[in-house]
Amino acid sequence: MALAATNIQPILEAVSLKDRTYDALKNAITTMNIYDSAGELRLDERQLSNDLGVSRTPIREAIARLEQEGLVRIAPRRGVFVIRKPKHEILQMITVWAALESMAARLITKNASDEDIASLRALFATGQGLRHGSTGEAHIDEYSERNIAFHQAIIKLSDCPLLVDMAENLFIHMRAIRAKTIAEDDRASRSIIDHMHIIEALEQRDTELAERLTRQHTLDLATHVEQNVHYLD
Repeated sequence: MALAATNIQPILEAVSLKDRTYDALKNAITTMNIYDSAGELRLDERQLSNDLGVSRTPIREAIARLEQEGLVRIAPRRGVFVIRKPKHEILQMITVWAALESMAARLITKNASDEDIASLRALFATGQGLRHGSTGEAHIDEYSERNIAFHQAIIKLSDCPLLVDMAENLFIHMRAIRAKTIAEDDRASRSIIDHMHIIEALEQRDTELAERLTRQHTLDLATHVEQNVHYLD
């Protein structure tokens, strides 16, 4: 399966071309639902060169960097493929994410402004069809994006650059597995309830509760993956 062209934005300036090409490819991979199908996700150098409006040299340099980061693998005579982790590695990633995000929640209660915390509630101020019993595909897709944005925001609001950096590469796989599983086993409806409880704990500056709820919310994802996600075995 080739990388969807809709995820690529043309590069119009030559300034820092290698870095801009790398950033464009990494962003494209980040926004892909890499666990959505069983087929391999192949990056086509020629297509990428056309989509980005650059030669194949910076494309190859960017791919080499992505390979070093463990995001793609280069198969001789076959091409370049986005890496999908097996189930046991996904479970390890979720565990590490639970530790990082729960610490982020702890830091939020101590350091974030009321306005910052209010921004989390604003993520769910509109489009709350799931709250009213609507679990159609459109509502699930909308909530999936809000769900991902919520977890990104928790990490960012920690105001801890090292924590943010540590979460960055994990996020590519965490985003994809959350997007894949959010419609399974009524997880979306339960997820939004968890989010509201987390936000309330943050608003009350209840450090221990916010940390515990955030950690458990992510560990519940690990439980779901362990028990139900057999397509990664």
